Amino acid sequence: MAWRGCLLKWAKIEFIRSTYTTSRSSRPNPCNQQRCGFRREAKRPDTKKGNVTQETNPSEAGSPGPPPPKVPRPTLFKPLMFTVGFTGCSFGAAAILQYETLKSRVQSAKDEEESDKLLQGPQDMAYWHDWWNQLSGFQRQLILLMSIVDDFWSSLTDGQKTVTGIIALNTVVLCCWRIPSMQRSMIKYFTSNPASKTRCLPMVLSCFSHYSIIHMMANMYVLWTFSSGIVSLLGKEQFLAVYMSAGVISTMVSYMCKTATGRLYPSLGASGAVMAVLAAVCVKVPEAKLGIIFLPMVTFTAGNALKALIAIDAAGLILGWRLFDHAAHLGGALFGVWYVAYGHKLIWRKREPLVKLWHDVRSPGGSRPRGGPGAAGSGPQ
Repeated sequence: MAWRGCLLKWAKIEFIRSTYTTSRSSRPNPCNQQRCGFRREAKRPDTKKGNVTQETNPSEAGSPGPPPPKVPRPTLFKPLMFTVGFTGCSFGAAAILQYETLKSRVQSAKDEEESDKLLQGPQDMAYWHDWWNQLSGFQRQLILLMSIVDDFWSSLTDGQKTVTGIIALNTVVLCCWRIPSMQRSMIKYFTSNPASKTRCLPMVLSCFSHYSIIHMMANMYVLWTFSSGIVSLLGKEQFLAVYMSAGVISTMVSYMCKTATGRLYPSLGASGAVMAVLAAVCVKVPEAKLGIIFLPMVTFTAGNALKALIAIDAAGLILGWRLFDHAAHLGGALFGVWYVAYGHKLIWRKREPLVKLWHDVRSPGGSRPRGGPGAAGSGPQ
């Protein structure tokens, strides 16, 4: 009986031990599943739309989803109309400005002649000596400083005087880029991007916008160098019209190339307008000798320089270089070449009807000069 009791007790213990071992081995081991190549079924995402539940097929759970929708290409109708309208208004305003400038010069010449007649006779130098002695030291220093500035301004050419305002405006915009609170407005209005909602106004403002100091200095140096030549050829009013129009037209060309290639990225800078000025001077004076500021021993003709620049920008546009906006450079250069060759005759020489109309509006009932407004508004033809 004792033996039987021990045997039953041993059998019961072995049965319990085997049952416990079997229950433990029957549990799924994730390590073993991975080694055997089993995969857990992916969790089925439930897409609920109203009261309908859609289930995803487990075999398609790892497949890529549908491709993202393509971004539609922006339409360029409004920028194109803005380019045409802005160019026409620029040349119209330049013709009126030239008329008013020459009219004011005639009036100032008459005033100076009358003042000279009043000042004829011996001048009392003692009066001016006493007046100078009555001034304070600060007032004397201020008058001397104004005299130095006036002498410097008088030494500049008409072209340099004209581009001084452009350089000052570019400098102000460059400083605005350094103000953190203005970053959003600067990106919206002072960078040109065909994918932006605001596309027309930045076509003008981006021509005065530079984020890099080196970029601005390079553009303004070229503009300062060629300013005397272009203003002597066209006059300051016509130069301003060409400069502003070239900036907008070069941006329009950039819009078209970006939209065609699908590379919608922002651009800024006055390079397109500066390229138009450079191209106009090089076409007018192709034999002029040019050089590089850091390599004064290297010289080349203006015609060869223009050909090299156009070739580089054309290669950059074809090969997709992203260092510069080559489309804007190329558009500005081609516009400068076209204007000197054909545009001057087609646009500027046909301004007389507009000047006549402005003269009639400006002085109603007044007699028109015998030479006509073309004589009053005559300038560089």
